[in-house]
Amino acid sequence: MRSMKLKTPKFSNIAFVVIIVLLVWPKTRQPIQVFLHKGLAMFSPSEISENDRETLASYNWKLQSLDDVDDVDYDFEQAKGKVVLVNFWATWCPPCIAEMPSLQGLYDDYGDRIEFLLVSEEKETIIQKFLNKHEYSFEIYRPITEIPEMLKTRSIPRTFIIDKDGHIVIDKSGAANWNSEAVRAVIDKLLVD
Repeated sequence: MRSMKLKTPKFSNIAFVVIIVLLVWPKTRQPIQVFLHKGLAMFSPSEISENDRETLASYNWKLQSLDDVDDVDYDFEQAKGKVVLVNFWATWCPPCIAEMPSLQGLYDDYGDRIEFLLVSEEKETIIQKFLNKHEYSFEIYRPITEIPEMLKTRSIPRTFIIDKDGHIVIDKSGAANWNSEAVRAVIDKLLVD
């Protein structure tokens, strides 16, 4: 009769099981996902070549600032002739959370020179709690009217940088480093043009 020898589990198998358990467990899932997306958010988004850039067909879009929920605070028509960064995000979205520090860094240096439109459809209280917790100072908007067709998205985060003539210069889905030298160089060039 042959004796059966029990195999000892390999370290890689144990690590795999631990990672799966941590990703399934709600309290650890989001922090792990944010951590992983921060690795992806180290990379700068790519600029679209001039020949491939699309131009916004419409600026017909109204947004409401979280600071004042009674009035329409931003008419996208105001963005005509300006450099604009539009970011669609949510507080529950790990890649959105991962890229927020870089958006804050960019906002700190360019907030008075370009239009920052960070757009979320979540409840005001949820967004405000998130902003306070992380000490973010940029303005958040909620869409009131239909988003222009060229800016509609099925996934978040999605960020557009639009030049003064309405050309979409950067269109990035997923986390990115918005405070990189490459992005700053693109914005500096657009501000001069």
